Amino acid sequence: MALQESGEMYLETIYVLSQDSPNVRAIDVGDYMGYSKPSVSRAMGLLIEQGFITRDDDGFIKLTRSGKTRAQRIYERHTLLTKLFIDLGVDEKTASDDACRIEHYISDKTFNAVKKALKNR
Repeated sequence: MALQESGEMYLETIYVLSQDSPNVRAIDVGDYMGYSKPSVSRAMGLLIEQGFITRDDDGFIKLTRSGKTRAQRIYERHTLLTKLFIDLGVDEKTASDDACRIEHYISDKTFNAVKKALKNR
C-alpha cells in the first residue's frame, strides 16, 4: 500500500510512543511531533482508512500488523542511519534530522547494502 512520507512519520511516532506506553492517543502523537490537532486527526483518519492503525472507543491508537511492520522498518532505517552519520563525525541532531529525511527515500537495496557494510566492519 502506498504511503507518503508524512504517513510514515506518523507510524514511526506511534511506534516510538508505544514502546513507552501501550496507551497512545492522537494528542500524544501531536505533542511529540509538534503538530496541530486537526492535522493529526486527519492523518489518523487516513491511516485508519489505509489499514495501518486502529482506534478504540477510548481513543487509544494501535498499529495493525502491516502498520507495525512498516513502522519498524522506518524506525530501523532511522536508527541505523543516525548511528552511521554519528560514526562519521556528524553531531547527533544533524545526524538524526538527515536520517529522518533519507529514511523515506532510500531503496531497500541500498539500505540493505549499508546495513551489511556496517555489520561487516
